[in-house]
Amino acid sequence: MKFKKVIVQFDAENLILAEELIIDIFFSFNLKGVVCNIPLDEPDEGFGTNTLPKPEIYSIEGFLPLIDSSDSSDILLEQIRVKTSNLSHLNIKIDIKTEIVDEEDWAHAWKAYFEVTPITDSITIKPVWKDHVAREGEIVILLDPGMAFGTGTHPTTAMCIKLIEKFLQPGSSILDVGTGSGILMVAAAGLGAKRLLGIDTDPVAIDVAKKNLDINDIDPEMVNLLCTTLDKIDPAPFEFIAVNIIAQVIVTLLPEISIRMTKETVLILSGIIRERQNDVLSALKDNNLFVIHEEYTDEWVCLAVKKKVNK
Repeated sequence: MKFKKVIVQFDAENLILAEELIIDIFFSFNLKGVVCNIPLDEPDEGFGTNTLPKPEIYSIEGFLPLIDSSDSSDILLEQIRVKTSNLSHLNIKIDIKTEIVDEEDWAHAWKAYFEVTPITDSITIKPVWKDHVAREGEIVILLDPGMAFGTGTHPTTAMCIKLIEKFLQPGSSILDVGTGSGILMVAAAGLGAKRLLGIDTDPVAIDVAKKNLDINDIDPEMVNLLCTTLDKIDPAPFEFIAVNIIAQVIVTLLPEISIRMTKETVLILSGIIRERQNDVLSALKDNNLFVIHEEYTDEWVCLAVKKKVNK
C-alpha cells in the first residue's frame, strides 16, 4: 500500500501552541504515524543528550492511506488545508507539502526520532532496537510501535503512564480505550494489573499491541485485545480505565465509560489540550464524574477521575 505523507511546516511566536493545535487537527482526521519535527528539551544525562539536531524548519508529519482510484485522500487533504488556514488568526503561518511513500518507508523512517526515554523515576521506555542497561528496580517497557500510535514520548502518553503508576492498585483490572501500540497496557502489567482489555478501531493497532505485549512477556491468559468500539463490549465495570485520545472523542465516550465504573474505579483521561479542558469538565459533571488529580505538560492536560455514587 502507498500513503500520502502530509507535511505541515509552520512558524509561530508560540511554537508549543502551534504544535498542539496542528496535532489536534491531524488526530481529528485520523492521520497515522504522526511525527513532530520541533526542538525538544534535552533528556536527563545518560539518555542520549545532544543526539538530536534541531530542525531548520518546524513541521508536523502524518500519513493518509491511498485506498482507491478516486483518491479520497485529496478530499481529506483539502479539509486539513482549511482547518490549518484557520490558525492564521493566532499568528501561526502554515505551508503544507505532500509526498507519496511506500508502506515500508513509513514503517521505518520515524525510528530515528525514538530514543530510550525515562518517563518516571522507575519507568523507562526502550525501543527494541536500542541498547539500555536497566537500573535495579527499574521497569523497562520494550516497545516497537510500528504503525500504531503511542511511543510514550508524547506528553499525553507520558502523563498517562505517570498517573497509572500513581493510582493503579496491584491486582486491578484495566480497560485501555484506543490502545494504539499497547504501551499503557504494558505499563499497567508491569505495575501489577492482572486483567487487561485493550480496544481500538484500527486492526493494525491491535496487531502491534499484541506484539508489544508478547515482547514484554505479558501473560496472554490475562490479556484480551479487541478491534471494536466501546459500546460493543461488555458493560461490566473495571477497576481502572485509561483513555488517551482527544477531547472531542472523550466527551462522546464518557456516557459509555461511566457505566463501566464503580465508585472505586479510577479513570485516566489524556489527549486534552488546555483550551478544550472546560468541555471535558462539563461532560464529566453531566456524567456524575469528578476530577481527583490534574497533570499539565505544556499545552496538554491529563485528568484522574472518579465517579460520584448517590447514597
